[in-house]
Amino acid sequence: MSQLQRPVIIQSQSIKLCCPRVAYRPPLFQRRRQSIHTKTVTDHDINRLASSPLHPLTLADLVKHGRPPLTTAQLLTSANFTLSILPARLAHRIQSLRNLPFIVVSNPHITKIHSNYLHSLSTLLPWAEREITTLEDEIKFAEVMADLVQTHSNTISILARGFLEARKYISPTDVTRFLDEHLRARIGTRLIAEQHIALHLSSQPHRKIMHEPEEEEDMGYNGVIDTKLRPAKIVQQCENIVGEICELKYGVRPHVVINGEPEYTFAHVPVHLEYIITELLKNAFRATVEQAHEREAIEVTIAPLPDDSPEAEYNEAIRKHGEGHVITGADQGNTDLASRCFTGKSTSPSPTADQQIRPLAHSTPGVTIRIRDRGGGIAPENYEHIWDYSFTTFNDDQASTSLSGGPGGGGGMDALNAISGPGGDGAHSLAGLGYGLPLGRAYAEYFGGGIAVQSMWGWGTDVYLSLRGVGRVEDNPYI
Repeated sequence: MSQLQRPVIIQSQSIKLCCPRVAYRPPLFQRRRQSIHTKTVTDHDINRLASSPLHPLTLADLVKHGRPPLTTAQLLTSANFTLSILPARLAHRIQSLRNLPFIVVSNPHITKIHSNYLHSLSTLLPWAEREITTLEDEIKFAEVMADLVQTHSNTISILARGFLEARKYISPTDVTRFLDEHLRARIGTRLIAEQHIALHLSSQPHRKIMHEPEEEEDMGYNGVIDTKLRPAKIVQQCENIVGEICELKYGVRPHVVINGEPEYTFAHVPVHLEYIITELLKNAFRATVEQAHEREAIEVTIAPLPDDSPEAEYNEAIRKHGEGHVITGADQGNTDLASRCFTGKSTSPSPTADQQIRPLAHSTPGVTIRIRDRGGGIAPENYEHIWDYSFTTFNDDQASTSLSGGPGGGGGMDALNAISGPGGDGAHSLAGLGYGLPLGRAYAEYFGGGIAVQSMWGWGTDVYLSLRGVGRVEDNPYI
């Protein structure tokens, strides 16, 4: 059997995103959590929590408890902060799902997501009226956070298939509006939960209680934030994964040349960068090979962003683009704008402050990454749709093919789509659903970055990814 004819068996390879720090599954995920207590969630609970203003997540929230390993007091403070903001976020998501048209919510996939949120809220309610004051309670609470993260690991793919099946009953515009809000809110919820889990796993006080061996401390990390993240290393790791799958699919693979400042480092959340780079390289590899230009290098240029003042940057963004283009609480899914369009009224008050997501200090190193390919560019008729959730435009035949996993239940699947998404969405689950670029842009924009695309039709494409770092964590005033 030739290499081009060889079946593409992605699941057995257990392909994950690149950074071992992110791809790992800690003991909290591996142990069976049989001791988690739940409480029945009532409509009154949901209405009460959904009526409370949401806490707009900032980068300072992720690092204000200190650099690991945390002391007992710091670890308890992190747990109580996490507990103080997650129940309302979950209630807002439940309320927004309930405000979809009834026939849409009745879809079994959408119902599954609704049930998952109810389950997670039911695990938090027993803790909501109390304060976590002991390490024993903190360990139990960390189990609850692990359960929450695992419960929602496939949210994106389940929602995608639910809306695909219900596409006759809701417009593509309404689906896009709902998903933009819901998926951005999910980014924040996962960050909050995973940050506490990471702080828990890297701190020492609970190890004596659990009789766990001490691990070598990783000084580069503050929870899920890598304070010495080197973009060039992420690019190389993602190139290896995408290249191997490309070679399986096409029998050839382009190579990547990294220039600019490959030794540059800054502080950011690596899983975000990994997902975005993977998506962008997938597009570049596919276009390059299909244009038979695999001998042409894909050029990745890494350049530090200027250390601009956040205030100056904020004012300049308003001057150029207006208020609507500045990153706000609404951009993080902190207001239920999508739900409002279905009911004619708001299901929740606006946040107390519609804040820009600002970095920790005036001097905030960031990075711009340009990915240049010779893949022929983007056809003019497709250019304006590159940020759409593509499945919203599927016809019946395309929808049937996607839902069945391709002709023959998966045989025709595009291998370059079969890479795990952020937050654990499985290998086959997102394939062909058109989530890559819009979800990548959501991750880039969440903390004030962005993606811009410039296409030269008939030649190639330049993609510019900008990410603002979290600042100099060791100097920030919150620690």
